[in-house]
Amino acid sequence: MDVVDINSLSKSVLWATFAITFLLGAIMQKTGFCTMGAISDAFIMSSWDRLRQWFLAIGVAIVGFALMSYCGLIDPLKSFYTGNKFLWLSTIVGSMLFGSGMVLASGCGSKTLIRIGGGNLKSIVVFMVLGLTAYMTMRGFLGVIRVNTLDTFFVAFNTPQDLPSLLSAPLGIARSNLHLALGLIIGFAFIAYALANKAFWTANNLVAGIAVGLAICAVWWISGNLGFVAEDPNTLEEVFLVTNSGRMESLSFVAPYAYSLDWLMMYSDTSKVLTVGIVAVAGMILGSALVSVATKTFRWESFRNAEDTANHLVGATLMGFGGVTALGCTVGQGLSGISTLALSSLLALPGFILGAYVALLYLKVRLAPNPCT
Repeated sequence: MDVVDINSLSKSVLWATFAITFLLGAIMQKTGFCTMGAISDAFIMSSWDRLRQWFLAIGVAIVGFALMSYCGLIDPLKSFYTGNKFLWLSTIVGSMLFGSGMVLASGCGSKTLIRIGGGNLKSIVVFMVLGLTAYMTMRGFLGVIRVNTLDTFFVAFNTPQDLPSLLSAPLGIARSNLHLALGLIIGFAFIAYALANKAFWTANNLVAGIAVGLAICAVWWISGNLGFVAEDPNTLEEVFLVTNSGRMESLSFVAPYAYSLDWLMMYSDTSKVLTVGIVAVAGMILGSALVSVATKTFRWESFRNAEDTANHLVGATLMGFGGVTALGCTVGQGLSGISTLALSSLLALPGFILGAYVALLYLKVRLAPNPCT
C-alpha cells in the first residue's frame, strides 16, 4: 500500500478550500447573497427574491450531498452534524439568538466577511467580537454555562440524527436508498419553490443560489473525500485532514472566526495550524475584496453613532454565543447542516428566521417616529 503524504495532501485540501471560498466570496459580493438580507427584504419590502436565492442554495446543497453520498464519494454519517445527540433546546435558543444578532450586526457570519472585503470597518469589529464570544462559548466561561444549562436538554437517539437514519428502520428501506429519495424530494421541493416565480429567473438570482449550493457540496467533497485518509501512517486510524472538528466539514462561519483569531494570536505556536475553516474565512474576504476593487464599489464605512455601535456589538455577541450553541450559523446549520438532513439543522432553520423577525420588529419600533416630539 502506498504511504500517504499527509503534509502534501493537507496543502491540497487547504488550497482547494481557498479556491472555492475565494470564488464564493466574489460571487456573494457581486450578487448580494445574504440570509439576513433575505429575511429583511421579505419582512420590510415584501420582496422574496433573496429568500428564494437562499432556498435555491439549500435545495442544490441537499441534492448534491445526497448524490455524493449515494455514489460513495463521501460518508454522510461522518459529518459534523449527524451525531446521535439531539440538543433541541440549545438549537432553538442558539438559532434564535443568532438570527437576532445578525440583524443587529447588519449581516450573518458570511456577510460580515463579504462586508470586510468591501471596506466596512464595522464588520471588522463584528468579526473580532463574534470570534472572541464564540471562543468563550466553546472553551471559556460561556461554554461552562452552556454545557451546564442548555446542553442538558437533549434526546439521545440510537442512530445518527439525520432523517434517513432515523426513518430507515421504521420504513424498512435501506438507509442509502432512503437518503437518495429524501434528498431528491426535499431538495427539489426547495428548488421548485425558488423557481416557481418566473420573475426570479434572472442571472443574478440563479448564479447566487446555484453557486452557493455547489460551494457547500464542493467543500463537503474536499473535506470528506480529498482530505479523508483511511489510515493515517502516524496513528493508523482514519482521519479527516485539517478540520477543526476532526470530522467531515463544510462551510460555517462562527467557530472558524474563533479559530482564525487563535491562529493569528498564537502563530508562533507550531501546534496551531491552518484548517479548512480558517482558510475559508480568508478566501471569502479576499474574493469579496477583489470584486469590490474591480467594480470600484470598495469604500470605507464606519459607525453612524453610539446606538449603531451598540447594536453591532450586541449583535456580534449574540451571533458568537448563538452560533456555537446552535452548532452553526445560517451557512453552517442553514446550508451545510441542512444538506445532511440533520434534525438539528431542520430545527435551526425556522429559529434563524424567527430570531431575525424579532430583531427586525425591535428595529422597526426604534426607528419609528416619536409622536410626542
